[in-house]
Parts: sequence; C-alpha cells; structure tokens
Amino acid sequence: MDAFKLRSIDLQQVQNQIRHKTDGLSSSTLVLRRGQAFTVTISYDGRPFDPLKEKLIFRIVLGPLSVEVPVSRLGHSSLTQWSAVLERSIPDPTGPHALWVSLSSPASASVGVYTLQMRVETHLTVRTHLLGQFMLLCNPWCPADSVFLQSEDLRNEFVRSDFGLLFKGSLGNIVFRPWSFDQYEKGILDICMKLLQLSPQHQADIGKDLQNRNNPVYISRVISAMVNSNDDKGVLMGNWSNDYSGGVSPSQWSGSADILRKWAETQFSPVKYGQCWVFAAVMCTVMRALGIPTRVVTNFNSAHDTNRNIVIEEYYSEMGEKLPIGRDSIWNFHMWVESWMKRPDLGRGYDGWQVLDPTPQEKSAGRSLQLFLQGLCIWKTHVFFYSFLYKNLLLSHLDDSTVRALSTDARRGEGATGRVAPQGCAVSLQLLKAPVVGENISFNVTITNKVAVPKLLRKHVNAQNKEYNRNPTGTFWEAHGDVMIGPKETVTIQHEISFKDYMLTEAAEDSLVNLAVVIEDVKSQERVLASEEFNIRSPSLNIQVQNEYVVINTQQVATVTFTNPFSIAVSGELIVACSGLQEKVQTRLTIQPRETMRMPINFTPRMAGAKMLYASLVLMNPSTVLHGFKTINVQAS
Repeated sequence: MDAFKLRSIDLQQVQNQIRHKTDGLSSSTLVLRRGQAFTVTISYDGRPFDPLKEKLIFRIVLGPLSVEVPVSRLGHSSLTQWSAVLERSIPDPTGPHALWVSLSSPASASVGVYTLQMRVETHLTVRTHLLGQFMLLCNPWCPADSVFLQSEDLRNEFVRSDFGLLFKGSLGNIVFRPWSFDQYEKGILDICMKLLQLSPQHQADIGKDLQNRNNPVYISRVISAMVNSNDDKGVLMGNWSNDYSGGVSPSQWSGSADILRKWAETQFSPVKYGQCWVFAAVMCTVMRALGIPTRVVTNFNSAHDTNRNIVIEEYYSEMGEKLPIGRDSIWNFHMWVESWMKRPDLGRGYDGWQVLDPTPQEKSAGRSLQLFLQGLCIWKTHVFFYSFLYKNLLLSHLDDSTVRALSTDARRGEGATGRVAPQGCAVSLQLLKAPVVGENISFNVTITNKVAVPKLLRKHVNAQNKEYNRNPTGTFWEAHGDVMIGPKETVTIQHEISFKDYMLTEAAEDSLVNLAVVIEDVKSQERVLASEEFNIRSPSLNIQVQNEYVVINTQQVATVTFTNPFSIAVSGELIVACSGLQEKVQTRLTIQPRETMRMPINFTPRMAGAKMLYASLVLMNPSTVLHGFKTINVQAS
C-alpha cells in the first residue's frame, strides 16, 4: 500500500474561532486565544496512519523562534507547553483518510502571528508541509492566563464589546459621547498587530520582543507608546492648539477604525489629530483586540502641577478675571485606560486594573511620559490648591483635598471641595440649572455679611472662555455693581448670560466657562473670591429605530432627529455609522433656525448581539460636534 501522503489540511477556522470567542474578529488568518486547544483536520492518501511507521511533528514558528511538537496518541492538552494530541483517526477505503489533531498553546505563549508547519517522517522519507498561519491572542477566559477575568459580564463588556461611552465635561455637569471601538471591523485586528511589529522594541531586537510578548505588562507598555507618535511611528499626533488645519479636529472622531485605517493607508504616518479621549479610546480598541480586558476612565478635576511642588497656584485680578500667570492648572477632565492583568513583578496585592496613559505629556530625560503603569491606581492624589488675588492677599484655598473624581462606563466618582474665606463676608456661586447650548446661563451670587454692622460692597462678576486642559483666555461677559448689605444679612443676586453673549466662544464641544465673582468691602478693602468652572452641554441627536426587533442581515430603518436651537441657520455634515451594523453614511445639510431635521437612514446589521448605532453632526458655524446614539440588540436569524 502507498505510504502516507498529505492531501490537505483544514484549520477549521469557523469552529475554532467560535470556541475561542474570536468569531467576528476580521483577519485573513485563523485567530486563536492562548491556553486553549484548537483542532485541525488532516486529509491524506495511502495506507491508514500508523504511529509506529509515521511520525507527525508540528513546527510552530514565531519570527526567529520556533518549537517542535510531536503528535501523541495519548495524553492531554497542556497549559504550560505546546502539545499535539491525536483525537481520532478515520480510515476510508474508498477515498482519503482523515486525522483530527488537537493542538494546544501554553497560557503564557507570546502574542503574535505564527506559522504552522508539519513534518511527516517515515523510514524512507521526510517531508515538510506549510499549513498556514494563525494569530494568537491573550485569553481572559483561561484561568492560567495572566489576564484572566473571572466575571463573564466583565469579559463581555471589556473584551468583546465594540462600543462604549466616553465621559467628558466637568464634575458638576458630566456629559457623555458615544465611541465605536471597532475591533471587529475589516482589517483592524491586523493593524493592531502591526503596532507591535513597528514598535522600537521589535525593530531593535525581534527575538527579544517576541519573547517578551508573553507578558501583558510588556505589551501594555509597547501599545501605550505606539498609540501616540512622539517617540516612534505611532498612530496619533496630539494637538491642543485649536488649529487643526491639515488634519481632523479631535472632536470629530467617533470611532477607532477610521484612525487606525488612515494610519495604515498612509504608510504608518501619524494621523492628525488626537487629544486625551482619542488616545485612550484607540488604545482601548487595540488592547481589547489583543485580548486584554480594558476600559476607558475619565478623571475629573485633574491637577497639572508643572513645577512639581505639590501646589496648584491660580491668580485672579481685582475684577475677577483669572490671569495666565504660571503654568499650573487643573484640567476639567483627563482620560486614560485601565487594563486587567496580574502583576507578579510587583508582588502580592497589585493584581487587577492597571493604569495606562497613552496621551503624550511632559518630557523626562528626553522621553515621553505616556506610561502610568505602576501597579496601583492612584485615586487619592493630594495637592494644595491656592487662589491668589494678583498683587494682593490670599483669597481662598483648598488645603490637601482630593482633586480627582473618576468615571467609566460603570461608575462615577465624587470629588471634595472646600473654601476658607475672610471673616467679614462670604460669597458663593450657584448655577440654577445645567447649562445647555442655545439657552441662557442663569446663576445666583449669594453674599453673606458675617458681622453685625452694615457694609457697602462692590461686586465684580467675570466669565471667561476655557478649554478642559488649560487656563482661561479672554473675558466674554462681565457685570459690576455696588451692593448695600445689612448686619448679618444674606443677599442673593441673580445673573443671566444670554446665548448671544457666549455663542461664538462657548458652543464648541469641549469649551468651558470659568465664572468668578470678587466681592470687595469698600471700607476695609477686604476682598473675597468664589469661582466655578462648568461646561455647556451641547444638544444631542435623537435616534429612533422603526422596528425594535432587529434581525441580522435584514434591512432596517432608523430616523435621526435634531431641532436647531440657534437663532441662525446651521450647516454641517451628518455622519451615521456603527461597528457591525452598516457602512458609514455621510450627508451634508442645512437646518434653519428652530427647524426640526428628520433624516431616515437604512442599515443592515452584519453581527448579532448588542450594537450601537451612533450619529455625529459636525457643524461649521458655530463650530461644534453634536452626538447621539441608540443601543440595538441584534437577533440571530
């Protein structure tokens, strides 16, 4: 009878990816998770397979690294080393025979693109066959993997989910915007793997880099650096200048696929432009695609201490204008990511969520400080916070108070504040309702005379434009006047900033207002300050789906609705898309004052499960981006 002769091999891509929970990930190769068996079927001609006469040896190659794995008739899958076990052998007297072999990777195998070979040895011949490639990812479903996450709900949310909400704004008026992580979009997984291949570590020493890729801590550091373009061929270029010519404003991005594809299509040139939420969202995409549980975190009231004296200093004029003196600031929000992994390098007690910040910030010894992976999430960073009346005396301070408050898809935190004022009088500011673009801003100034004698006071109220990550610029509204207050009396004065006063400066998505009031005792010259920073919430787009029962591969209709709150006509581009639902729809439109736009959109869902249909309306005048989303549960057919 003829000797063993390989006819074909089937990597069983569909079945293996379903078992490995990589179904939906788009790649030209088989996609697997480490620490788990996968099955290949070998079709061959000749006599039935006899392990005493033929040896089958798999060779698994990763760059310059390789391991040989002989097929065993007996044994079990191993979590500590590569193994191959013959599951069954079916001889067929009328046609080709078949072998089913179970291959297993160790739970600590390196992440990367492998080549699979098989050598057939008989007493007369040795033949080597190229079987194909497969991509190996981390496995949060495997208890032996260092990224193992016990909760199935958390694994679904932080690995498999391809959409989420990013929290922005200010602590008193938190807003959210949808983001499509897009890890299932065509070609995105291959691009994510390309980040590892283009890293400085890989270029410097391929073998060492591939060996180190067994460790999610190492992978996290590489990806954190590669998401920004400061020190390498990274994905995104940061820009905080408000001049986005030659690129895209960070506020206009609504998903990771457009960014990653643009990076790949331009021969890995930096994509313009990103800010913290864009860096964090893109990193979240890459980490989830590689199998590492990851979430985006928002930190509100984030102290930015440039001279590292643990003091944040702010200066105000006698008219209540915050002055651009010094480089210290408190960012209204900042975003980073957290990834779940074990930390044996740090000892006991440090496993769990690890903080990673891909946003490029200051330089230290000539390198970007984009990594904040220290094994402990620092929720309680304390600073001393002072406000000074310029060329005068200290007005108020926040002493050793927590300046951070955190928000993710699953939780929100609260920060601490406090004020110490001179003894004569006190002042406070209170917004009457959360400000919304298109409406007037109403607030109260409350003044309390704390002594038993009447006072003549001067009131100076000042509103300045502010961006989330820097100190305010010019004043766009102010009010001044005298106030007579009786002994031990409390007076409340209502103010209103009209929409036309702030429309051109405050309509942008990430614009904020620094509102301050200075109360001056005319007789004693004593002054007291109160200040408040807040964002103005943009109106949102409404999305309704005609048929709430949405079935995969069946055309559906959604309607995007928006009423123009402005007193002028607005023009812009409406963009509707979502990973796993449809191709992106883009249309230009003009909406008259107070007119309601109703735009029907046809879409066909391509994947089952929870998906998000999202819309962005990019307006030119005023320059802002409006968002809306609808979560859809797509049923299998």
